[in-house]
Amino acid sequence: MQTGFEVLDTAGTIFPIFFFIIITILLVSVSGGLYRWFSNNKKPILSVNSVISSKRTAVTHHHDSDSSAHHSSTTYYLTFEVESGDRLEFRVSGEEFGQSAEGDEGTLTLQGSRYLGFERNGRIHADTSLDRRNVRRHSHM
Repeated sequence: MQTGFEVLDTAGTIFPIFFFIIITILLVSVSGGLYRWFSNNKKPILSVNSVISSKRTAVTHHHDSDSSAHHSSTTYYLTFEVESGDRLEFRVSGEEFGQSAEGDEGTLTLQGSRYLGFERNGRIHADTSLDRRNVRRHSHM
């Protein structure tokens, strides 16, 4: 059986080791993010022809046990296929995700692994009857 001082001595040994491990993990994460940021800044901005090959979402659920509140957040991703056949996935805003469709063709702008934007090529609607109704409706005003 351990006395109170022996328990404190054991905790006094374990706490610094645990603290060191946590600090090391944080430093490695931060340094990796900084390296990626500086690396992307050194690379040229590229604009390449591409097609949106897929869309996906990642939903995470959060639960606060103190207040019984539930919260969820959604992360949006678009996958682009470039002329070389390579596929690149980027995190995008919900608005951009909603305005995009698989098969959209356009120009993908990126800098290293950083997504800068996608400019969709213009589309011609196959159903022009809808456009004619709108023209007639607005012409009587």
